[in-house]
Amino acid sequence: MKALWRFFTSVKLVIVLLIIIILTSILGTLIPQQRSPQEYAVHCGSLANLFQRLQLTRLYHSFWYIALLFLFALNIIICTLTRLNPKLKKTFHPRLESETKSILSLKISERFRKNSNLSETKNEFEKQLHFRHYRRREKQDENRVYLLAQKRTLGWFGSDLVHLGLLIILAGGITSGLGGFKKDLVFSSEGQILQAPQAKFKLRLDKFETENYPNGSVKDWISTLTVLEEDKPRLTKAIEVNHPLSHKGLIFYQSGYGWNWENASLEIAVKKKDDPAFSQELKLRVGEKKAFGDGGAKISVSQFLPDFILNEKNEATTRSLQPHNPAAFIEGWQGEEKIFSGWIFAKYPDYALLHGAKETNLSLELKSYEASQYSVIQAVRDPGVNLIWVGCALLMAGFFLAFYWPTREIKAILEETQGKTEVIFGGISAKSQEAFQAEFNEIMTSLRRSK
Repeated sequence: MKALWRFFTSVKLVIVLLIIIILTSILGTLIPQQRSPQEYAVHCGSLANLFQRLQLTRLYHSFWYIALLFLFALNIIICTLTRLNPKLKKTFHPRLESETKSILSLKISERFRKNSNLSETKNEFEKQLHFRHYRRREKQDENRVYLLAQKRTLGWFGSDLVHLGLLIILAGGITSGLGGFKKDLVFSSEGQILQAPQAKFKLRLDKFETENYPNGSVKDWISTLTVLEEDKPRLTKAIEVNHPLSHKGLIFYQSGYGWNWENASLEIAVKKKDDPAFSQELKLRVGEKKAFGDGGAKISVSQFLPDFILNEKNEATTRSLQPHNPAAFIEGWQGEEKIFSGWIFAKYPDYALLHGAKETNLSLELKSYEASQYSVIQAVRDPGVNLIWVGCALLMAGFFLAFYWPTREIKAILEETQGKTEVIFGGISAKSQEAFQAEFNEIMTSLRRSK
């Protein structure tokens, strides 16, 4: 049992646990957390399965990470309890020093004789201590008085308050790890209503706006959300990045946006090479087929890519959801027979890749493209956040007491012989030795001057 106790009070254990927790936390920062398996497969390749088996994709909710926090908390509790009892005794049941040598061995000490009796010297000494807010204890033995004066005794407990703050922060982290979650809500259109995760209310997207800088880059996304309880509006707020909506333990952040390119609306200009006078503009949605001209021919759009590229397998794909290189895959039909197909590009109208059994007489141009925007709202439940804030407050208070509120002690023995009193003083201060030395000297000077 003693060996186990020594193990948990070991400084080496604290250092090892801190290093492991810091390294794993860095790993959790480098690896995006709680994303879809498909996203990990795209970004991490063959390592995706390993990361998921080791729970690195949900690190802060994993059993082994929470077990590390429990072990660290246990170490802090045992270390604190081991050192707390002597501090409590020193504060509430201090031992009065009765040995002259012990007082004179202190770093700050002094010895002199006063031409006043014991009672007068003691009263003057207590007056000086009271003026400087010292708490006094004394014991009298015949012609001797033993005195102990203390102030700022809370300074002894600064480190314990730091430990308590750490424990509460750990409790908040464990609570968030076990009971917290993040989930993306994708609103594909204004007016759409979605159920809030693990809650008895719904959210309605009233309006979604994208603000741009003059150069066209995105400045801000703003979603106006209404909370519905029993289908009745309770709260409406416009949320944007760093300005979330909070309701009944859930926080809703504006985390992203995009375009529904799978249902894009396109405008395509159709011309005939041998008839310059022929020109027709068609408005189609992806998957829609429309007739043009008088011969019964039709055109359909089977795919639209906002940022067209060819991957390493020479397959057409999109590099991003931004419309940097818009392209549409067009098919031409004569009845049930496909007569041509290929890609046309909005920015490169002359570079159309149309293929068919026969050379086509048509010239196609992608004139415009539109798609409804969707808003991504991240719902977060973090039940331990209040504990973390309380722990941080205690942590700062503990650091203040430990570094800026040092405990001061003054020990004294007063002994009367032949109507005179011998005064033996000594002082201890954990920090701010110069300030304490100055205060100690002031007390000694006042005592010498008094009659």
